[in-house]
Amino acid sequence: MKYDFDNIATPRGIGSVKWEFRKGDNGLEAWDATKENDGHRQVLPLWVADMDFAIAAPIRRALEARAKIPSVGYTYKTDAYIAAVTGWMRRRHGWEVEQDWIAMAPGVVPSLNMLVRTFTQAGDGVIVQPPVYHPFYMVIENNDARVVRNPLRLVEGRYKMDFDDLEAKAADPTVRMLLLCSPHNPVGRVWSEAELRRLGEICNRHDVLVVADELHADLMLYGSVFKPYAALGGAFADNAIVCSAASKTFSLAGMHTAHIITPQPALRAQVGAGLRKAAMFGMNPFGAAAVQAAYDEGEDWLEQALAYIQGNMDFMAGFLARNLPRIRMIKPDATYLAWLDCRALGLDKAQLEDLMLNKAGLYLDEGYIFGEAGAGFERINVACPRSVLEDAMGRLANAVGP
Repeated sequence: MKYDFDNIATPRGIGSVKWEFRKGDNGLEAWDATKENDGHRQVLPLWVADMDFAIAAPIRRALEARAKIPSVGYTYKTDAYIAAVTGWMRRRHGWEVEQDWIAMAPGVVPSLNMLVRTFTQAGDGVIVQPPVYHPFYMVIENNDARVVRNPLRLVEGRYKMDFDDLEAKAADPTVRMLLLCSPHNPVGRVWSEAELRRLGEICNRHDVLVVADELHADLMLYGSVFKPYAALGGAFADNAIVCSAASKTFSLAGMHTAHIITPQPALRAQVGAGLRKAAMFGMNPFGAAAVQAAYDEGEDWLEQALAYIQGNMDFMAGFLARNLPRIRMIKPDATYLAWLDCRALGLDKAQLEDLMLNKAGLYLDEGYIFGEAGAGFERINVACPRSVLEDAMGRLANAVGP
């Protein structure tokens, strides 16, 4: 069937984080300006990595069918559910995942938190590659580990890994883990097999465990091809734990259903122990139904959504080039998150944030939250109707001026 991506699917009054809340000093705060105002006065929230699109018809049917069953008790993975996950990995990524490799979790971030706690001790170093998804810092610091930065290098508009620096950081015997963001959020890189192998060789050489966040793996743009880290096989798979979910792919984040995939038996036993210690067990019954339907029947919706998202990326890149040449979009290989280089505007952090929020009426993710290397950048979510993005770009042009 042909899907409609031109209308926002999220009404007010349902507790939507993206549309009804903003970040405050003590967590999320209800935001009347977003909820109640209309037209140009309404702040456009393009920050949270949720799609504004209606979910795929097979997912909706599965949820409606599950809601007719008068029981929502404890739920666990079924053979059909696991077959849906393994079938998806095989079809989309050519990765043969065995059933017993898969453990369930309520989300990728809780999984990363549990894995840092399980595989590091206080003071151990965990490598990240900034500018990177900001919860990476949180899950390290909250577990008394130490953030070790291996910054990406921006070379002629494309981010690259600094392998010499990675080798030096990994050689520290107190460094025990690397959190790999693949595809990378927020810069949108899909790492090549050669890049992944070189990273893995360094980590294996220095006994640094690779934990791969592959949450955006299905959101390929412009013909990019994703390589799951553990699908490298051999010593790479034996020193890897992969975190994955359908949440970004099919806009199912509220279902709190994710997968931890661990090929190596000894590591898998430690993952299981960590899950039990963290009391992370069971599944959301609606999440189970939604994910199974998504993986079994949602591919047509995904292909249409990706075509629409790529069109949004192309529209924004063209608009910026014509009207706002001082703001440059770093063209992503994947994800529906664009990384905007605003450094040529010559604004400091506070001035750039004021420009976006108070002058343009856009609520974006400020680049500096992804690390110091993100200062002067903004992350914008383009998984929205084209009309919303057109409005956002018009506001930005008016706020920046000629």
